[in-house]
Amino acid sequence: MLVVTCALVATLGVSFAIIQWDVANKIATTISALGAVAAVGVAVRAALSGPQASGVVCASDTGRAAAESGGGAITGISGKVTTASSLRAANIVHAEASGAGAAITTGVYLD
Repeated sequence: MLVVTCALVATLGVSFAIIQWDVANKIATTISALGAVAAVGVAVRAALSGPQASGVVCASDTGRAAAESGGGAITGISGKVTTASSLRAANIVHAEASGAGAAITTGVYLD
């Protein structure tokens, strides 16, 4: 896509240099208007389609985690609700909490 854009810019630059100024001005105005309309169309489509599933999020073989008084430990996946189509936690081996207020999460925890 970048190559196409660069080729288009180069072509327009050469065209504007060769043709008369009043014709180049009309062409540039038309292209700018069409580009603006296209950009608004893309933005509206993106806004209306909403978030798309982004694939699989996986945590595996995470090892040990420990939490002490008032702390927290996470083995796996933790965070806000995601647009991922699948969340998976595998081979979550060991998590340990000790003391008042200590908390652990193993596997998947979404806010």
